[in-house]
Amino acid sequence: MKIVVTILSFTFLTLQTQAFYPASDSTARDSTKVRKEEKIKKGLNFGILPIIGYSSDIGFIYGASVSMYNYGDGTIYPDYKYMLYVEYSRSTKGQGTTQVFFDSKGLIPGIRITSDVSYLTELKLDFYGFNGYDAIYNRAFKEKENSDYISKAFYNYQRKFLRITADADGNILGNKLRWHVGLGYFKFDINTVDVDKYNKGQKEEDKIKKTDLLYEKYIEWGIIREDEKNGGDMPYLKIGLTFDTRDNENDPMKGVWDEVMLQITPKLFPAQQSSFSRISVIHRQYLPIIMDRFSFAYRLAYQGTFSGRTPFYLEPYMITAVSFATTIDGLGGAKTLRGILRNRVVGDGVVYGNAEFRYIFLKTVIWKQNIFLSLNAFGDAGRVVQEYSVSETLNGQSYPTNYFDFGAEKFHFSYGGGFNLIMNRNFIISTDFGFTTDKRDGNFGFYAGIGYLF
Repeated sequence: MKIVVTILSFTFLTLQTQAFYPASDSTARDSTKVRKEEKIKKGLNFGILPIIGYSSDIGFIYGASVSMYNYGDGTIYPDYKYMLYVEYSRSTKGQGTTQVFFDSKGLIPGIRITSDVSYLTELKLDFYGFNGYDAIYNRAFKEKENSDYISKAFYNYQRKFLRITADADGNILGNKLRWHVGLGYFKFDINTVDVDKYNKGQKEEDKIKKTDLLYEKYIEWGIIREDEKNGGDMPYLKIGLTFDTRDNENDPMKGVWDEVMLQITPKLFPAQQSSFSRISVIHRQYLPIIMDRFSFAYRLAYQGTFSGRTPFYLEPYMITAVSFATTIDGLGGAKTLRGILRNRVVGDGVVYGNAEFRYIFLKTVIWKQNIFLSLNAFGDAGRVVQEYSVSETLNGQSYPTNYFDFGAEKFHFSYGGGFNLIMNRNFIISTDFGFTTDKRDGNFGFYAGIGYLF
């Protein structure tokens, strides 16, 4: 879901209600271990919360959310029987989220049901081309004071995205190995940046001018196909397996969390370009160094296309067992490679990894809420391993040399640290500062949001 920072004073004043916000890429698990100094939560818990936050990817965020979840008699705390989450939020860089999300772990014994209806808009979605360093990022193109300036929106296009999903998973071997089946429908509406809409209300020095953006140049050069340039419809079937031994779903200290997901997209609608299939393999592990205080966590992942042609607008979409708004785009940005420009590393197949140390330095109870404070230090890496098809010539002629550097792709690295506030082990406010090791990926990113990266 949305990267946000919630106003804590408002949260605590909800009087024994518990604000819930699902983890960024949560999946199934069952029993959990309660840490020392924790108060057990029971029954129905509600939260009506303002959303205020910031991300280098999408700017300042504002809006509101309503959440409800049921802990039952408390024996499964910090797990829950079911939850409902509704969000309406916007950002200063033109991102919008309207979302209704439902997650049930206890309504059907042994079966988890998750459903989502979201309408996600981006007035300026990041677009830097394909295949990582093969596509040159020239910061001067969007800096007004530079002689090479083209437009502040040069590396952007507009996207409106309707997502409807329904997922189920159940036990194979106890509650650790589980099957997963999902059905979904995506509708993408893609276009160049609406300059008039963006400029409305902006100061003169902040307005952008009408000119050809990188997205439009890629259409002109044939890299983005005519039948894909404005988006399309996409039904899909998702099947897979998950293996989960975490001691807690949102705030794990030990265990592993693996998943293999196959997404199959048949051609059912006239607006579809083709049928295709993609696969995602993710391994996560949590290793306690000092139990309940200090741990090491890492994630290793591969995502690729193994049949058909993936439309350009779906290339950045990251596949997980259960989809949340913040898991849509990558690689690069808040939820994949922190500090690196969002969508900087895009291709038919990518590999990536994250490693971080997490240290809880304070545990307390405030207004009947279990509060932990923690620090983390991390390193992220990723690269394209299966290239999106880009010819090295245009009608026998070379492309402009300031747009392509064919064969340049290699691993992209970033590093940084952050601070986290953990409430009742389900609600985690996180801040991360990420820095790149190569200026071709930007400089740094700051992210204030909800939930650990993984």
